[in-house]
Amino acid sequence: MRVLTPKKKPAPVCNALSIDVEDYYMVSAFAGEVRFEDWHAYDSRVEHNTNRILALLEEFGVKATFFILGWVAERNRNLVCDIHKAGHEVACHGYSHRLVYKMSPEEFREDVRKAKGILEDMSGAAVAGYRAASYSIIKETLWALDILIEEGFSYDSSIFPIRHDLYGIPGASRFGHRIQRDGGEIIEIPPATLRVLGQNVPVAGGGYFRLYPRLLTSLAIKWINEKEREPVVVYLHPWEIDPDQPKMKGGLKSRFRHYINLDSTFPKLRHFLGELSFGPMADISTLVH
Repeated sequence: MRVLTPKKKPAPVCNALSIDVEDYYMVSAFAGEVRFEDWHAYDSRVEHNTNRILALLEEFGVKATFFILGWVAERNRNLVCDIHKAGHEVACHGYSHRLVYKMSPEEFREDVRKAKGILEDMSGAAVAGYRAASYSIIKETLWALDILIEEGFSYDSSIFPIRHDLYGIPGASRFGHRIQRDGGEIIEIPPATLRVLGQNVPVAGGGYFRLYPRLLTSLAIKWINEKEREPVVVYLHPWEIDPDQPKMKGGLKSRFRHYINLDSTFPKLRHFLGELSFGPMADISTLVH
């Protein structure tokens, strides 16, 4: 008699959790209202909010990647050390949160080199990953990849494969892939998108994480994990768990994007940490062929 052996279920896909460590007044949405030179005058809440995230991750035994702004690191040295000592990956978010397409190549190199040096000095570990402010590596600024390679980065997470008024390369690959440039190779790990009616729809990050109902985000992540067998990159900011942050001036669209459903972020994150498997970005980069 033939004995049928049950098919083994595929191992669960490990997703990447990434935190862009910046404060509420540093975001691109309010750049027209807040000058970089005046950042020091604002009430900082980034350390407290990041520590809340660190405590939550410790509760669930999850490691993540923290893309830390160099300016923040300079003023919160203990925070960088705490992130590293807790076993999380320290990665680079630039120094001054300037959009790549508003910098020259020389300014970009200076910004990235300065931030990387600060983070490596404070953590005592090499920094492998970079993420541009507001995903601002677009078709016109692909030269930034050459500079990242030259500055010693092994992966980037700055190219959002969507259509958006501020960023995105719609035709870019949706999942981790290697990009060959004249000066070498870099791994690109984009944030999560779902293919819907021939378009890439962003899911599981920032304002999209806050805007969508939890069930919708859950279904999208599980579809990508189970049907496409690919990891999902989730990204959040410490200010997104802080509904009591000071209210900033700005346009209606900017304020909507920034303040929508801030009170939902922390409970949603807690839910997904218990429901899904997560790890740092560096773990995903090792799986990219």
